[in-house]
Amino acid sequence: MLGSKHLELFCALGMALALALTALLYFGGEALGIAPASAAPGYSYRLFDAGRVHTLDLRVEDWGGFLQSAPEEEYIPCTVLIDGEEFRQVGLRAKGNNSLGLTEEYGLGRYSLKLEFDHYLDGGSYYGLDKFSLDASFQDNSYLKTWLAYDMMDFMGVPAPLCSFVQVSVNGVPWGLFLAVEEPEEAFARRNFGPDHGRLYKPDYRSLREENADVALRYLDGDPASYPNIFENAKFDVTAADQARLIEALRVLSTGKDLERAVAVDQVLRYFAVQVFVMNWDSYLGPTGHNYFLYEEDGVISILPWDYNLAFGTYALGMTDPIRDPGVLVNWPVNTPWRGEVMLNRPLYHNLMQNDQYFARYRDYLDQLLTQYLESGRCEARLRQVQAMIAPYVEADPTAFCSYQDHLLAVDTLLEVCRLRGESIRGQLSGIYPDTLAERARQPGSGVDASALDLRDLGDFEDLEEALPRQQAALAAVEAAPAA
Repeated sequence: MLGSKHLELFCALGMALALALTALLYFGGEALGIAPASAAPGYSYRLFDAGRVHTLDLRVEDWGGFLQSAPEEEYIPCTVLIDGEEFRQVGLRAKGNNSLGLTEEYGLGRYSLKLEFDHYLDGGSYYGLDKFSLDASFQDNSYLKTWLAYDMMDFMGVPAPLCSFVQVSVNGVPWGLFLAVEEPEEAFARRNFGPDHGRLYKPDYRSLREENADVALRYLDGDPASYPNIFENAKFDVTAADQARLIEALRVLSTGKDLERAVAVDQVLRYFAVQVFVMNWDSYLGPTGHNYFLYEEDGVISILPWDYNLAFGTYALGMTDPIRDPGVLVNWPVNTPWRGEVMLNRPLYHNLMQNDQYFARYRDYLDQLLTQYLESGRCEARLRQVQAMIAPYVEADPTAFCSYQDHLLAVDTLLEVCRLRGESIRGQLSGIYPDTLAERARQPGSGVDASALDLRDLGDFEDLEEALPRQQAALAAVEAAPAA
């Protein structure tokens, strides 16, 4: 039998061992491949530490050849150095839709990019992250539109991709300042919804000339083959049961009844509040109906944010008669985010807003966004802080779409757009300004005065023409450097 002194010694040794093991797992467990279940993923506080500008060097043998074939969106293997840490056999390709086509059309080389760590290596990752994008700030002279939209979404409690600014180089030669954005795939789903997460889709149209009813989330019938633009764009392997759950959710949505059985109503209303504020019509709420992620878990669907370089009233692509008047755009009604023939085919918005309780909650979330994010000064403070952080990188950006002076003007313009948009929405919520297109047609001059605003200052096609010499010189510098 142990004596009391021996028992005390034994307990003390046991406690010391337990503390040492706890410290090892907490501070060194990640190095051993062990991570606490409740810990944030490693990539979230490395590359996506948003408090500084990171560095990323792409080691590519033939960068000019890669850019020539970029519109094909084919992967090539490369080595990537992120903040000095090397990762080999990473998949690299260009990304985009209209931005990719226009970059090629204007003879430019500053494409947005995707980096996929498990494309060539099974299980490859960047501290748990399978894929991220490098956003080129196409038609965004501020460099901040996408960042700001995601910050608003995050503030309003909508699961949004992590992002941070990255100084990109190619074979050690400066290439430009990009925004790194977490791709909504496995790591994103696990971070936001836990290890037993549901299914993730990125519905997208094949052609704007087609009906694309499934991209609009309209219920057609019970056949999965009727929803190719959803199921062929699944981020995970899906089973027949997965398809059946999603189709049933769309069926319930189409009825307009018992919607909480099929829709994460609160999250969707928060999403729409931000989406309407930022005037992003290259989206579910606009003519194209795409640029979103669809999440389904246990038969309940929600919509997640994606792609904001054409937000804040700068979308014109795909529109036969684009709206240019800033007064019309800034005062766009919050109750009818687009024209009726489009919105009637957007059941995730239209059918929710037919419910008086949900409609009132949506307007409450608009009020919350104005009160707590915009009118409190948070928006300007955060934007100015990030602007100061990225300023030297923008000024030295060799492939920038605009001059540094144009960048400064764009940031001021973006803040003014937000101020005027907030003032207009405040007036709409209080009944001073029209909040539907029908009312606005009867009062065409009503709303805030935005006549001094020029939305082209946020980024326009003329900038693409002026960027060509800069980007050609940057490519020449890369090609003159030693190969990777």
